[in-house]
Amino acid sequence: MTPAAIIDAVVMIELHRVCKVYHVGPVSIPALSDVSFSLAKGEFAVLTGPSGAGKTTLLRLLYRDDVPSEGEVHVLGQDLRTLGGRRVAALRRSLGVVFQDAKLLPGRTVYENIAFVLRVTGTPRRQITARAFDALRAVGLSARAQAYPAQLSQGEAQRAALARAIVRKPALLLADEPTGNLDGDMAAEVLDVIKDVWQGGTTVLFATHQAPLAAELGRRTLTLLGGRLVKDEG
Repeated sequence: MTPAAIIDAVVMIELHRVCKVYHVGPVSIPALSDVSFSLAKGEFAVLTGPSGAGKTTLLRLLYRDDVPSEGEVHVLGQDLRTLGGRRVAALRRSLGVVFQDAKLLPGRTVYENIAFVLRVTGTPRRQITARAFDALRAVGLSARAQAYPAQLSQGEAQRAALARAIVRKPALLLADEPTGNLDGDMAAEVLDVIKDVWQGGTTVLFATHQAPLAAELGRRTLTLLGGRLVKDEG
């Protein structure tokens, strides 16, 4: 599938009867059981449930860091079961992923963290600086471009991680508890950036264990409990 076809996909995520079981020695641990839903282009959906409900497992399946034990996972029009190494890399170039731990490279400045993503994905060198600063401006961090991760507040680090995730202008943003370690004001800043990204045309799946936050967002909410999708509201 070409990049243009990926961007034009109408259904961005589709899961059909997905199960995931981890095997630890003789013990089988179910993480997801019979999960089915779809997410259309342009949607902002919240994936919620308590810690251990299966949210991170589900997201890992979506960016092909793991594969289901049973069922089908389609992302951006592609059946992830059939993807080989190069096609997985191509898929990930169309995704933005943000984690609870910002996962910035500690020995590189904020700018270098973002520019690095562009370099390894083959962006022409003459475009890298402009695109990196466009992403920094989008998250309000232009003035912190030369700071190192250890010099950032938690909120700044998470916004830098968002800049890194959106610098390639992804079709789909997957956010795994990006506000989980932040206080109220910092969490609000990060949420504002994610909403701006969504309003710019990116489809968003936002995972949080914080039920009040999910309710406050007022978006479609997918609730996991014990690995099962127990509610799909909004």
